[in-house]
Amino acid sequence: MPFEQCKYIKTVMSNFNKDWFFAGGWAIDIFLGKETRDHHDIEIGIFREDQTELKQVFDNWELKKVVKGEFISWNNEFLELPVHEIHAINNMNKQKLEILLNESDADNWRFRRDLRISYPLQSAIKYSKGGLPYLEPGIVLLYKVRNTREKDHKDFLSVCARHAHIL
Repeated sequence: MPFEQCKYIKTVMSNFNKDWFFAGGWAIDIFLGKETRDHHDIEIGIFREDQTELKQVFDNWELKKVVKGEFISWNNEFLELPVHEIHAINNMNKQKLEILLNESDADNWRFRRDLRISYPLQSAIKYSKGGLPYLEPGIVLLYKVRNTREKDHKDFLSVCARHAHIL
């Protein structure tokens, strides 16, 4: 069945009472309404200010923050920029998940690489017909610009084709 991994993560996140969303390639596929390629990982995003609540949902998971490319156990400290990536492993079934901390203010999502770049918060998170939350594809593609790989180029072309179809 399509989006099985995403549906599982939605179940895991059901006790997280803050905004969250799929990111990366999964966000693009959810936007497109179909799985267009294999995904080697699954990424979700939350807002930085909600990270304390995240720890409660993931208390049976091993959590590691990424600091300068190194995986370090995440204890109870509040993670500040430039730290923005957490890797979680479920101790029961070994499911892996990458959690990306996103910046925001009262009205806007903010691009962590240049906080002058923003997008209206009420438009940053979209929902599929099946209720899967995902990050606005334009934002996802903005993150992919830095180190574009073949799959990122394909994601870009797929989003462009979908937008052309809508217009």
